[in-house]
Amino acid sequence: MKPSLFGLNNSNRDFSSADSWGKNQFNSSFPASLVCYMASKNIELNYISIENGKFGINTISASELLTLPFDDKNLYFSFETQYTPFQKFVIGNLPRTDLVIMNSKTGECVRNLEVKLTALPDNTTCNLKENEYGSEIVIRPDTIVYLAASLSSSSLDSISNLSKKNPISIDDWSEPKNVLPFVPKINKFLEQLAKNIKKQQPILLQPIWKTEGKSPRLSENCLDVFVWSDTAFTYFISQIANDKKSISRHGRTSVWLYKMLQEIVENGKFNHQEIIDKLSFNTKNDKAFASSGNITNKFMTCDNLSKPRILKSEIKNIILGGGQNLLSPERRFDAIIFNSPELFL
Repeated sequence: MKPSLFGLNNSNRDFSSADSWGKNQFNSSFPASLVCYMASKNIELNYISIENGKFGINTISASELLTLPFDDKNLYFSFETQYTPFQKFVIGNLPRTDLVIMNSKTGECVRNLEVKLTALPDNTTCNLKENEYGSEIVIRPDTIVYLAASLSSSSLDSISNLSKKNPISIDDWSEPKNVLPFVPKINKFLEQLAKNIKKQQPILLQPIWKTEGKSPRLSENCLDVFVWSDTAFTYFISQIANDKKSISRHGRTSVWLYKMLQEIVENGKFNHQEIIDKLSFNTKNDKAFASSGNITNKFMTCDNLSKPRILKSEIKNIILGGGQNLLSPERRFDAIIFNSPELFL
């Protein structure tokens, strides 16, 4: 049997090749395979979403997430690809997203997903009780581009109506001191938008892998999948910025998202490169923001976060044909020291 991942029979990655098992590739392909595996066991995914104006954790089936059954011969996984239906919203080139689901029969792109494989717990929660464990999540600017396009693709009228009722006018958006006083109003706009949009779509796939505290040993119950809808993730962004004296990365992300939506309302398109470059507010643009586990726990807490449903003994059912032998993990000096207690005897 060739090295492979469960369910990923049709994709733009050849898992019989070692090149497809690098860190960056594995971090997006393994989550897709995990979704397929959970589908084969009829386990629904945790869906962080907004129902009837209320943020919470509901469920979504893998078939709904992928738009096709996991074993459908027309299901195609295209990694690091542009989701072409969103090109109409952007000026210039649309960035690539982690995973595009395609229907190979029709050639259509049917779902776009950013993928974040996250460790549980992180260093801010590893000494807390298990129900207080959280995962750090790091978001790149391209995710915000896709978030703006996703919201606009289903709810442009809602965005336009709310924007007219709550106008925000700033002469120079690139000047932090001009924008800072409006960050609370921008966050309130995003919160109201998230709660009032009727149609939400999955946008972020976040599997968790759980260890025993901060040790490198996997917990017995070690894997589960969380999916964020575009409205729920917008709500999350609106809640994590608390800017008073300066614009944080979180506040800047709110501003980016608002400005992108505003330009779509006014012009039908937005220039994501210009927005991200000019509205940097003296902070690097390598990432949009990061939120530690003590923040994300509040939004993800549930029984399946405390006790993930997939056992470590099941990993061999997901990574197949000796694929684990093609992995090339980073050799970190601190990890080697931590796992070599004999050095200190």
